[in-house]
Amino acid sequence: MSDPIVLAVDGGNSKTDLALVRVDGALLAHVRGPLSSPHHLGLEASVALLQQLLDEALGVAGANGGSPPAVAQVFLAGVDFPAEEELLRAQLELRRFAGHVVVGNDTLALLRAGTERGWGVAVVCGAGINCVGVGPDGSQVRFPALGAITGDWGGGYDVGSEALFVAARSEDGRGPQTSLEHAVPRHFGLDSPRRLAEEMHARRISHRRLIELAPVVFAQAANDAAAAAIVERDDLDQPAVVGAALLGLDWLGSDDGAKDRARRELIAAADADDDLEPVRPVGAEARRG
Repeated sequence: MSDPIVLAVDGGNSKTDLALVRVDGALLAHVRGPLSSPHHLGLEASVALLQQLLDEALGVAGANGGSPPAVAQVFLAGVDFPAEEELLRAQLELRRFAGHVVVGNDTLALLRAGTERGWGVAVVCGAGINCVGVGPDGSQVRFPALGAITGDWGGGYDVGSEALFVAARSEDGRGPQTSLEHAVPRHFGLDSPRRLAEEMHARRISHRRLIELAPVVFAQAANDAAAAAIVERDDLDQPAVVGAALLGLDWLGSDDGAKDRARRELIAAADADDDLEPVRPVGAEARRG
């Protein structure tokens, strides 16, 4: 790679986007893999996954065996404390991901995707939920986002858990009737909330799969009061990997034209992947953006 390259990563609790963007904003490669949050995988497995995705992207870009990217901007869910940032950065630098490595929480990438001024407030609503505020002077306010133990509610897991809660109470009469009583267990091929609770209690269905219910709740919310009470509709149409790429281009000193090009091409690539089947296992053929 003769021209400087940005390695941009947005890693969440359900999928990971990794992109290679040239200094002029050209998208050289975009690959998507499964969740990479260290909170769920552990640091070693998370870094190993990122390495596999990077290797795929380098292959797509025709850059295997060349010099590493000039800068890596790696933003992951589950990187919530300074000590976690330091551990992740050390592992990426050990593997020589790039000449310069920046790591942080995925909220920071989302914020950069949504604003050119570099400060403001961003809210991430994925499998979990988080928020960051950055002031004009660079000062930050962010929450640990560790679930109920840190006062959080509103991510996909919370929505799914609440859906099962109201479905169960609809079934036995403790709560109002709701279409979720049938829609929730049907998603798992079962006939009742009670049966679903039994399967989850026996660990034949993982509790983590509750995040799959968020789209079910959204689908029912238009015509069902209980479902509508769980979720407020929102549309974040700027994928966070765009912000990671823009931060890298900021660091390289790229012009506005390059940043606009990177934004357009990455949004198109991410939208194309969103239209495909669920995230493929790492090691399958990579897709070029």
